[in-house]
Amino acid sequence: MNQRNLKYITLSFLLAGIGISAQNPVIQTHFTPDPAPMVYKGKMYIYTGDDQPGFDFYTMTKWRVYSTEDMVNYTDHGSPISLESFSWARDRAWAAQCIERNGKFYWYICVQTVDNNMAIGVAVSDSPTGPFKDALGKPLISTGTWDNIDPTVFIDDDGQAYLYWGNSKLFYVKLNKDMTSYQGQITEIPQSVEAFGGLRRPGKSDEVLQKQEKFDDVYVEGPWLYKRNNQYYMMYAGMTGRTECLSYSTSPSPTGPWKYQGKIMTDQPTNSFTNHGGIIDFKGKSYLFYHTGLLPAGGSYGRSTAVEEFRYNADGTIPKITMTKEGVAPAGTLNPYQRTEAETMAWSEKCSTSENRKTGVYVSDARAGGYIRVRSVDFEKGTSGFSASVAAGIDGGILEVHLDDVKGPKIAEIEIPRTGGWEEFKTLTSKISESVSGVHDVYFVFQGKNITAGRKLFNFDYWSFQKK
Repeated sequence: MNQRNLKYITLSFLLAGIGISAQNPVIQTHFTPDPAPMVYKGKMYIYTGDDQPGFDFYTMTKWRVYSTEDMVNYTDHGSPISLESFSWARDRAWAAQCIERNGKFYWYICVQTVDNNMAIGVAVSDSPTGPFKDALGKPLISTGTWDNIDPTVFIDDDGQAYLYWGNSKLFYVKLNKDMTSYQGQITEIPQSVEAFGGLRRPGKSDEVLQKQEKFDDVYVEGPWLYKRNNQYYMMYAGMTGRTECLSYSTSPSPTGPWKYQGKIMTDQPTNSFTNHGGIIDFKGKSYLFYHTGLLPAGGSYGRSTAVEEFRYNADGTIPKITMTKEGVAPAGTLNPYQRTEAETMAWSEKCSTSENRKTGVYVSDARAGGYIRVRSVDFEKGTSGFSASVAAGIDGGILEVHLDDVKGPKIAEIEIPRTGGWEEFKTLTSKISESVSGVHDVYFVFQGKNITAGRKLFNFDYWSFQKK
């Protein structure tokens, strides 16, 4: 069985068990651990890892980017960087974070080096979706230890940037304005019960440590630094029993001293040993991004981004946040009368995404019975036509357009012929068969005609409706 078919089976074929009403995890076409959100010019960008299915370890070779304007429909921008982007990297493309400064985007990553140590590097781009390139040609942080993972970066109001990172230990440096060098020495943050809920001692596992010392929590990894109302927040992966939780501390300064505030998300059925999150405000609301192992075939080594909305308490503390399958409410509507990428979706089944240099990212491997759901589409006063850019090496595929449910009213249908190849896209059109206006969820349903069950039907690049 080739890798593409294996990926399809593990990520797509079994998704029906989650149900059409689900929104979490927000991406179904790939595993997307360690989400790092960034807001730029009215869009939320999510930078994630990419767990490879079928392994019993954190097998990751690249990073991915997604964006959303409404918090429910996410556009796949593919994989702008990978291990191959860094000549000094060998393995373990683990957690990362991207930040904008002066119109450039700096993506801080951690990898295993050719010297078999973990190190932190930085890639730079003029666009939040790339292309990115290695800014230094060497690591930014390399001290020859395992601790150099999970970078988080923050720019304070005075322009000073800080880079934090660490597994079991927490470190920081002050970055220079070029964002690719730092000043002074690497500083280790002292850990204590007062600062992080517990003290992790070298040579002892978290389970043994907490049992012996009876600590409520302990800093493990995955720091996330941000500021709100002159207060600095450090969220991190703590430890509860045998799984990680999300905890946080606060400080009047970006460098401490830190005061432990408690657990944000704990004792949740995430189906993942690790958790790694990011908190951010967008369109007047606050969101927690985190990961779970709840996609079919997911787990501790197949993790997926999820999101919850929350409100801070009156004193600025963060409430306990419960994971949900429903996710968050739409923060806007989608305009159907402009080109919309097919890889913009709220939910999908029996398809994946691929990319090439000519087309970019597109929906691939559409199979009968699968669909793409797009939420909160505003047709205003009505539509008269539908068009879709599709590609097929063999005929027999049908693209149906339904409203509000996968079996809801069908308003358009396109029979897809051979287009000259699986990556030779052609734009096909359909009239609208039923009157439609206002806001609806739209389902692009994949059907087949006289085909073998499970066969690939077509690829799907973009779509649009025409105003009445």
